[in-house]
Amino acid sequence: MMNSSQGSTLSSNVTGFAGAASAHREAHREAKYIDTVPVYVKELIAGGAAGGFAKTAVAPLERTKILLQTRTQGFQSLGVYPSLKKLLKHEGVAGFYKGNGASVLRIVPYAALHFMAYEQYRSRILDNYSALGTGPVVDLLAGSAAGGTAVLCTYPLDLARTKLAYQVVDTRSNLQHGARQFNANPSYNGIGDVFKRVYKEGGVRGLYRGIGPTLIGILPYAGLKFYVYEELKRHVPEEHQKSIVMRLSCGAIAGVLGQTLTYPLDVVRRQMQVEHLQPSSQGGQVYKSTWEGLAFIVRNHGWRQLFAGLSINYIKVVPSVAIGFTVYDAMKVQLRIPPRQKSNATASA
Repeated sequence: MMNSSQGSTLSSNVTGFAGAASAHREAHREAKYIDTVPVYVKELIAGGAAGGFAKTAVAPLERTKILLQTRTQGFQSLGVYPSLKKLLKHEGVAGFYKGNGASVLRIVPYAALHFMAYEQYRSRILDNYSALGTGPVVDLLAGSAAGGTAVLCTYPLDLARTKLAYQVVDTRSNLQHGARQFNANPSYNGIGDVFKRVYKEGGVRGLYRGIGPTLIGILPYAGLKFYVYEELKRHVPEEHQKSIVMRLSCGAIAGVLGQTLTYPLDVVRRQMQVEHLQPSSQGGQVYKSTWEGLAFIVRNHGWRQLFAGLSINYIKVVPSVAIGFTVYDAMKVQLRIPPRQKSNATASA
């Protein structure tokens, strides 16, 4: 005959088994539902999450880089660490993330579109242009096309992020007398205010001011990033192909090479985005074209200004790429995205 303690043990075991079975059924239903979501939608979600996490992690370095690129008053001759200290002194920790809202709003759709468009362009090229082969050239073309697509769709958000990051307001030392702004122009009050005022001043063309050097820079950068990444992976032994460390290392090298080759165009883009905010005492030059901007900077500030902030870009590229790839890979597993090498395009290749 069963005593009370045996009965309670049996009852708890039955309850545990029932709970486990229920959890298993729930997980099966979730997996079945996830499998009904189109792959390109999963790629959008995974890419967006990766971009958002990575961008927020390196936001302080991104803010400092923009201040150095645009020769913001009070920061022209400072290095990376002194600039970070000055930002902390005048704006506090919140200053490190000024403009990050616009940056994340831009990078989430940008990264989502970039990853998804790359996969889609690559598959289409492999399916329809077999003469190009299956090597890194396909990655170069697909990456460039994906980068251009993502930029065209999200550029106004990048413009807003730059204008917000360009402003340096002393919110700590003069609280009792009100905030003191380093730059003479009135500050923007947020992303919406940037859009409203820029559109009022220049219409749609104003929202895309600087798109020329951006596209000229992103097409080779995005293409080179994927090209170098895939080319490096080809030389990795088969047993290490799935290593996260290997992927992060290859991605970081690809990012550094791509950034170095296209960085001067990024400097011109930033200066074109904020040229109407610069006081005349700083020589607020209005560039008519990308090449005029490059020539003016070299002539008046020297060729080194074309690489202003590049060192901080190196510092932020490695953790940004590492976090981006790690989150993207984790999201791909959670969303049950099939590995690219098992896709029809690659399989047929």
